[in-house]
Amino acid sequence: MELTRSRLQISAALTALVLCARAAGAPAGANVQLRHVDLQSGDDAALLTLRLSAPTAAHVFRLHHPERIVVDLPRTRPTGSMPSMNSAGAVAALRSGWTPQHALRVVLELNAPMQLHQQILKSGDWQLRIALNGETPIAAPPVVNAAVTTAAVTGIRAAHAPGAAERPIVIAVDAGHGGDDPGASGQTGTHEKDVTLAIARALAARINREPGMRAVLTREGDYFVDLVERRQRARAAHADMFVSIHADAIRDREVSGASVYVLSERGASSQAAKILAEEQNAADLKGGISLARQKPDLRPVLLDLSQSESMGESSEAADRVLNALDHVGAIRKHEVQQAAFVVLKSPDIPSMLIETAYISNPAEERMLRTPAQQQRLAEAIFTGIGGYFRKFPPEGSLFARTREAPGSMAESIARDGT
Repeated sequence: MELTRSRLQISAALTALVLCARAAGAPAGANVQLRHVDLQSGDDAALLTLRLSAPTAAHVFRLHHPERIVVDLPRTRPTGSMPSMNSAGAVAALRSGWTPQHALRVVLELNAPMQLHQQILKSGDWQLRIALNGETPIAAPPVVNAAVTTAAVTGIRAAHAPGAAERPIVIAVDAGHGGDDPGASGQTGTHEKDVTLAIARALAARINREPGMRAVLTREGDYFVDLVERRQRARAAHADMFVSIHADAIRDREVSGASVYVLSERGASSQAAKILAEEQNAADLKGGISLARQKPDLRPVLLDLSQSESMGESSEAADRVLNALDHVGAIRKHEVQQAAFVVLKSPDIPSMLIETAYISNPAEERMLRTPAQQQRLAEAIFTGIGGYFRKFPPEGSLFARTREAPGSMAESIARDGT
């Protein structure tokens, strides 16, 4: 089938358009550029290519009544406008706007339901391809020296998660320390291991009360669990997210407040090197891609893609948790931090570590000992996690079905917010 093409060429003359877009809601801190948009559309197939200056945690999902494909690009700003097109063929319209969370949103309006695939390519620029047709992606001109991953378009979904209809979203809740490892201790003898277990239990109970969600504790009592084993237990439970609970300590007892951490680039690089060096660690990544079955020179690129996506998802969810914690106590660091914590090094499970307070601060130690404050912290963490998954539900989950229901809030945002 012959595809017609609409092209967008970037030029300095579009500066005024970009400034107008920012004024309409583009985040001032966006550091990824959408440099080029290309749409090929015919009667029964279409191919949308988005060329980015750097990887970002793109979220691709479908909405019904009417049929739409939605692409959310966090931390991204356009350097041009959408290509012009007529409404004939598979695509009725192409538009863009901003979500309430200030992600750049691209919406494809379809004339009929279609099969979907996405591809991520790296060849100088990063490219996200959204293909609509039958069972396989549309053929496109080859990209020289490009590494390609292909998967069915979904929401946030770990590759190791089951595909049953309306499955629960699984959260691995990790209580820091335990057993012979008490963690930090407060001035009156409060141990971090006890506080974290109490908060983790409260968080797990809150998650389990939410329809469509289920919690798994990496430890359920006062015993030691190796840091790597904690990650392995999360994977064995098919977790969609890993949340580790801690209580910080420092010599200066005046220091107080919560902070939230995700994996740093250095931590990701060291873990990637370990995975690539050990054949037994070459597990399946998102999209069902097995590193063990790939050529050696392709494995690092595929692992980097998976880690970059997971780190972007972790940062977005962690930001929501940090904002929620700001309503229940002091915040030590008002931006999500990065560190090379071992428990955060899963290459494809979004992960965060939460320092709920400073147990070395006498006032915060007293608060951490109370069930009321433990419950408030658990509720705040749940608010952040729940809000993230309502926005980006895993495909096949109850959250996803609710999102896709006619007249849902997600439908209204996609229709009216752009």
